[in-house]
Amino acid sequence: MTHLTTHKTALLTALGLSFALSSSLFYSPSIEAAGLLKPNNANYTDLQIKEHHVNVVIEDMYATTTIEQTFHNPNANDLEAIYSFPVPEKAAVGEFSYWIDGKPVTGEVVEKQQARQIYEQQKAQGNETALVEKDKYKTFDISVFPVKANQDVKIKLVYLQNTQTDTGIGRYVYPLEDGGVDVEKQSFWSRNETVEEAFTFNVKLRTSYPVDGLRMPQHPNAQLQQVAPYEWQAALMNQTATQVQNISPDLETPDTDTPTSLDLNGEADTKALNQPTTLTQLNKDILLYWRQAEGLPASVDMISYKEANNSKGTFKLTLTPGTDLPLVTQGRDWVFVLDISGSMQGKFSSLVEGVRQGLGQLPPQDRFKVVLFNNQAQNFTQGYQPADKQSIKRVMTQLDNVQPGNGTNLYAGLKNGIDQLDSDRSTAIILVTDGVANVGETEKSKFLNLLEKRDARLFTFIMGNSANRPLLEEMTRVSNGFAMSISNADDIMGQLMLAKGKMSHAAMRDVSLKVSGVRSKEIVKPRLANTLYHGQQLTVFGHYYQPGEAEITLTGTVNGKEKSYKTRFMLPEQSTLHPELERLWAYAAIEELQAKIDYLGTDKDAKQAITDTAIEYGLVTDYTSMIVVRDEVFKALNIQRNNQQRVEKEQKARELRAHQPVTAQQNRVDQQQPMFIDSSSAQPNQSQQRASVSPSRSGSGGGAISPWLVILMAASIALVQLSRSHSNRSKDV
Repeated sequence: MTHLTTHKTALLTALGLSFALSSSLFYSPSIEAAGLLKPNNANYTDLQIKEHHVNVVIEDMYATTTIEQTFHNPNANDLEAIYSFPVPEKAAVGEFSYWIDGKPVTGEVVEKQQARQIYEQQKAQGNETALVEKDKYKTFDISVFPVKANQDVKIKLVYLQNTQTDTGIGRYVYPLEDGGVDVEKQSFWSRNETVEEAFTFNVKLRTSYPVDGLRMPQHPNAQLQQVAPYEWQAALMNQTATQVQNISPDLETPDTDTPTSLDLNGEADTKALNQPTTLTQLNKDILLYWRQAEGLPASVDMISYKEANNSKGTFKLTLTPGTDLPLVTQGRDWVFVLDISGSMQGKFSSLVEGVRQGLGQLPPQDRFKVVLFNNQAQNFTQGYQPADKQSIKRVMTQLDNVQPGNGTNLYAGLKNGIDQLDSDRSTAIILVTDGVANVGETEKSKFLNLLEKRDARLFTFIMGNSANRPLLEEMTRVSNGFAMSISNADDIMGQLMLAKGKMSHAAMRDVSLKVSGVRSKEIVKPRLANTLYHGQQLTVFGHYYQPGEAEITLTGTVNGKEKSYKTRFMLPEQSTLHPELERLWAYAAIEELQAKIDYLGTDKDAKQAITDTAIEYGLVTDYTSMIVVRDEVFKALNIQRNNQQRVEKEQKARELRAHQPVTAQQNRVDQQQPMFIDSSSAQPNQSQQRASVSPSRSGSGGGAISPWLVILMAASIALVQLSRSHSNRSKDV
């Protein structure tokens, strides 16, 4: 039996069901937006998506996404449903429930092989069962048995994601679009992207820093409204859906007298939230931006979780430095490494236009070259070209005639682009790809070794929902560059703001963070946090075993000179509002362990550590899965209901938080001793004065501009200011 699951579109919005009798099992290789998927030769009527509801709560700098779905089997046979959805970026799946006898049963996490064995055994016995597996970075695959003849089945999935703002802009993506990297499998299936019945998408944004607008660039009919000083709502629904309050009780529907919201252009949105919005085609990612008010202080925010009877607590620190990194200007070289594999058909013309406009912004003392890759790589420009109008016009005319096709030899493209660098000039490599390395060298360690040997920054633009993010992000980390995921639904002006500062300002390198004064350990920071760019936040998770006052010290180098920042904060004896922090810490720790395996090769100890951590904290990983069976079967198999208890704890905490008002800067812990003081300012005497001279985190926004891939133009324009010191080769670009 061939497992055809792959990583296409439609994250969980109807989740693209495929089905067949268990004796003739099909897996869904393409996850399209809201419709059904079926094998072309299937003899059975499509399963019907009756209801699909998505509720997102973004608060305290992490997002909780809850999906509830009901589907119906109109056939006279019991069927098995198997469907897949792309792994959302940095998502930790810790809750999956399957309704048995009208009641939800929460899944438990066990080793992957054991979970599959239990599922197959229960299926063979005709018992109700469900399974959630992870296919590496690609998909979460969910199997449900049985979908009984002429009956409904209901499931619920919850995942957590850390959120950040970048130069004052926050961003949440619910991916729906086809990744489009596997043409052969895609062509095997027929698709329907139309919502058949009720679909709703609701977001509640709660932030203790003022927000002056929301934006959903690809959904102009979205209902956006401020319902409290620090609380916003956004909603989408199809025409068959009823009012928001009937679907999502935890999302309050504001009175129509509530002041209308402002979008990121400052224009009034006069739609009332309780008016239905038509949304019948789910073929675009749902993307929400929020913009913080200007002039907010640089800050350190902290949330924690610790039960009174537990010696171990968990904390999350979010550092928002000021945007005072110095501007840099120098001549430099630009190397554009562009994917022209078959999956780029339909996108390449937009890519070319982005390059054209970006090159037009380069000063004449700069140089550029273009490398193209599919099955093999070619130095398209035959070396560096001057950034003058004549050279740019000639190269772009040639690029217009390129036809994408074949596979993705990413290693060959990268190697060609990085070869023959000029040691006397600073260099930035712009890699744009939407796929995976499937031709030529594919070993991750080979890519990392290639980049470690070169003194160049890699700036990676990851397109779509199917690209190999773990590989691309780790490559970027090794080169001290940065990676940015791109959606077709992205607001180009917002992305321009994010990219511009990173390219035009010096960065803080060799970043290290130390927490002292209390007994803390197991501190985990993101893999890409060795370098901080203009406007970026730094988030770290850790455990502590002693409450009390702690000191945090951040050090790094800017233009070769060391800088140090300090502040003090309290770690509480008891704090129970954020039990989800334990899963978020575990996810970050697992990422670190997996990166070790990817870089150094198979490590039994690291693999076992991932498995143990995932089972303890209830996470689906490459080595663990979530199984749902009847309660009596859990008992017979001697599987403890640890995840069920954790889920109940998290649900109660979410209910408590939902009824507590948000207060200004409620999680900020450095107000008495601001961590990021402008060194050029006189030291004040009072805490209020100190806060007033803290560097601003700064924020700005803009309108929507298409096409989506003009983000490359944003990167190119921003690159005009990129530079680094050649005297010490310290990578301080």
